[in-house]
This record gives sequence, structure tokens and C-alpha cells, in this order.
Amino acid sequence: MLEITKDNGLGAAIDSVGGALVAAIAGEAAHRLTPEAVVAAKAAAAIMAMNNIYYRFTHLATDPDYARMPARLRMNVIANPGVDRIDFELWSLAVSAINGCGKCIDAHDQVLRQAGVSREAIQQAVRIASVIHAVAATLDGEESLAA
Repeated sequence: MLEITKDNGLGAAIDSVGGALVAAIAGEAAHRLTPEAVVAAKAAAAIMAMNNIYYRFTHLATDPDYARMPARLRMNVIANPGVDRIDFELWSLAVSAINGCGKCIDAHDQVLRQAGVSREAIQQAVRIASVIHAVAATLDGEESLAA
């Protein structure tokens, strides 16, 4: 089983498609993360689910005026996530990678690199997110076939 550390796992699982996997990882996270970290991981998944759609739209739309318009989305948790900023940024990056938002990936990568996080640590967070997402998709597929 993948080890859930403070810099991976729960946010990516929540953003993935598998209910059984979310439950398993959340149960494991409850033993390894502080209650504040669990809340922050959930917040990262929620805020990135919203932001990834919006900013991917502004990036992909051919009309550049969309990117200049104010987002008017509530993002207060980003300013004060309740946990170490690097942890929150790693969770946000992992969710953004799953959701395929290049603009968000670049923004989180930049914050992490400026904070001194290595490329290897960033890659590890995304690699873990990709495995979690693949497992969730496979479990969902198996569940659909069994129905």
C-alpha cells in the first residue's frame, strides 16, 4: 500500500473518481494526519475542483478577454489553509495534475519551487496522485462491469 504522508494522498483520492478508494485512504489518513491536515486536504480537493475548471476554461478559450475578467470565486482557504503552506500547495498541485489544468499546475509549481521544494519532491507528489487516480478509475470500471 502507498504510504500516506503529509505531502500526498488524501486530496488526490478525494478528487479521484473512486468512492471505495476515498474511504480507504481517508481511513488511513485519519491515523497519520492531524485533523487540521485532513480538513486542509479536503479543502485543497474542493477548491482545486472549482479552480481547475475555471482556469482551464480561461486558458483554453480562444477569446483572451476571459482570462482578463475577474474570477469572482471564493478562494479564502488558499490564503490560510490551516496547515503548512508547502503541504497545501503539494496537495493542490496533485489535484491540478489529475484535473489537467496546466495554468494551475504552473502556478503551484512556481510557488513550491520558490519555497525551495525540489523537482523530485514535486514529481513524487504528482506520481502518487497519478497512481491513486489510476487505481480509482480501475476500481470504478470494475464496479461498473460487476453491475
